Amino acid sequence: MTDANIKALVEKSFRHFHEHPELSYQEFQTTAYVRAELEKAGIKILDTGLKTGLVAQIGRGEGPVVALRGDMDALPIQEETDLSYKSREAGRMHACGHDFHTAAVLGAALLLKKEEGNLPGTVKVIFQPAEEAPGGAKVVLDTGALADVQAIFGIHIIVHIPVGTYALRSGAVTAAVDTFKITFRGRGSHGAHPDMGLDPIVAAADFVGAVQTIVSRNSNPFAANLVSVTHIQAGNTWNVIPETAFVEGTARTMTKEDRQLVEARIRVLADHLAQAYGESASVEWIAGPPATLNEEEWTGFAASVAKESGINVVQAPWNLGGEDFAYFLEKIPGSYIQVGIGDTYSNHHPKFQVDPGFLYPTSEYLAILAKKALVRLRK
Repeated sequence: MTDANIKALVEKSFRHFHEHPELSYQEFQTTAYVRAELEKAGIKILDTGLKTGLVAQIGRGEGPVVALRGDMDALPIQEETDLSYKSREAGRMHACGHDFHTAAVLGAALLLKKEEGNLPGTVKVIFQPAEEAPGGAKVVLDTGALADVQAIFGIHIIVHIPVGTYALRSGAVTAAVDTFKITFRGRGSHGAHPDMGLDPIVAAADFVGAVQTIVSRNSNPFAANLVSVTHIQAGNTWNVIPETAFVEGTARTMTKEDRQLVEARIRVLADHLAQAYGESASVEWIAGPPATLNEEEWTGFAASVAKESGINVVQAPWNLGGEDFAYFLEKIPGSYIQVGIGDTYSNHHPKFQVDPGFLYPTSEYLAILAKKALVRLRK
């Protein structure tokens, strides 16, 4: 394929993915589309056993190995844009740019295939399912297909950064994302006779206020931590004190130490506040992705390659959102590169739009980055 043909295919593929969004672990059509284009180009697809998503390989299967990752899944959102290629699937939308990611990485794979005979190593290209679930990265890692990868790079769009600009930062870029679910258990009674019961709403209400002291009094004032209670449920009528009260929320942290601190304090506060009222509390802690930790050397390398390619580079802002790519970076050094798409509605908004103006240049950049990373690893 000529570069012009690859560019046209990348742009066509982006529109196709946007029109046909699929949710986490349901990316069957998207996977089939990517597989077909890779097979047309003669790119080897590895036998991973993945039900959705795939890993392809370019090169002779020898020498150093680097990987590029694009995520594929969409969100359960009804699109409210006026795009000519808006979603055709009711209640589903690419509202986080994964259509851009998939198309850009597909283009990079096709560009690398053209130079396969001259590659100083091997490039593995990951089309990852279920970033939004999250957990798709863990599923890919569990296949063993990335066991030999020495450096990995992923991209993600970022709003309010100009088109043609990349945002990078060493260290933590996005937060560890954890969920807590707490049930305070007391003893129900008539609303007119609270002395005959143990009111779990009182304990839950005290917890909602007390839990904010973790950030304000237990954390370093310069740390980027957050605890939010987002769901409270108790009782079902006006004159009955219920048996239980349920509190749910999220914790966001940027370091392993703070992650451990926040979990420990939430457990202690829930337990001791319940005890103070003669009640009990059960805490369910659901660990999500860890913080996305960009390796300093590879992040600096990715920035320098971008600048050499004429791409403007700025320091990425910290973000307390989560990113499934963090699971890859726990195992493999690399960098998470954010691609500016200009001013638009925020990610996960029904009117969110990607400016595709820098789509194909991102494919070109990823191909160059992979090649230069292989050269660097050979030294």
